[in-house]
Amino acid sequence: MSTEKDPNELKSFQPKKDGGKKSNAIAIIAAILAIMVIVQGVKIYLDYQDKKEKDERIESTESELQTMTQRMDEISSELDDKIAEIERLGGDITELEEAKAELEKEREQLQKSGRAGRKKIKLLSNKVEGYEQLLKAKDEEIVRLKAVNEELSDENVTLKEEKNELNAALTEASEEKEKLTDKVAIASELKVENVGILAVNSKGKEKTSPFRNRQLDKLKVTFNIAENKVAPIEGKEILIRIIDANGQVIFDVANGSGTFMLDDKEAFYTASQEILFDNSRQQVTFLYDKGSEYEKGDYVMEVYTDDYLMGKAAFTVR
Repeated sequence: MSTEKDPNELKSFQPKKDGGKKSNAIAIIAAILAIMVIVQGVKIYLDYQDKKEKDERIESTESELQTMTQRMDEISSELDDKIAEIERLGGDITELEEAKAELEKEREQLQKSGRAGRKKIKLLSNKVEGYEQLLKAKDEEIVRLKAVNEELSDENVTLKEEKNELNAALTEASEEKEKLTDKVAIASELKVENVGILAVNSKGKEKTSPFRNRQLDKLKVTFNIAENKVAPIEGKEILIRIIDANGQVIFDVANGSGTFMLDDKEAFYTASQEILFDNSRQQVTFLYDKGSEYEKGDYVMEVYTDDYLMGKAAFTVR
């Protein structure tokens, strides 16, 4: 039996080499494309995750920045309150004013930039904690200052009470002194005695009141100054006022008349003279020449010195 094959038959059984190569290429390309899709998908996912985390970090940073800004505003207000309170209590506000200035500078920088990184926020957070510690320390200082002020207030009340008592005592002493001074002044006032009013005619003859104009060439007034052991020896100006029936003072500047203060008002006097009061019951004499006739009626003669009345007497012209 023959085993040889027909060459044409063998040829029909050989594999198709070109078709296999094509299938392999397609498979490789498909694998590459699949890998590229997977890689691209992974990249997209990773980019998404990265963006999400970045957005979350930005959102978190902005939230922290907003919280920090709000807290800085609150601290600024608290610093103002502490400065006002400590200044009112008499404490030192230098440290608080410096902290306030630094805080305002930080706030201004934040407002200008509008953003801050994690490092900046951490720095601000540390500063805020420092400000908070300062505020707590100043709360304790305010408590101490209030205690000191309360103690001083109590001392001031005591001192005021003592001062009021002293002032009351001084006022009382002053009033007593004033009363005593008034009493001494009143006691030292001079008085006249032995008053005489005479009409002197052209021949020098004297006549007592009542008298007529023809007998009244000059008016003579005499009196003694009564003894007064309280009154000091000193110069005195003695004034006389001659007042007619109509209440008018006889007044003539040419004859030595003038004005003086009486009851805080300006008043006229008829004549005056200077004497040295020596407490010897000395006699004083006025010789007044009116230069014209006196109207008929009743007259009053008053004697003054130092703006007070020493005495008076009356006479009548018929």
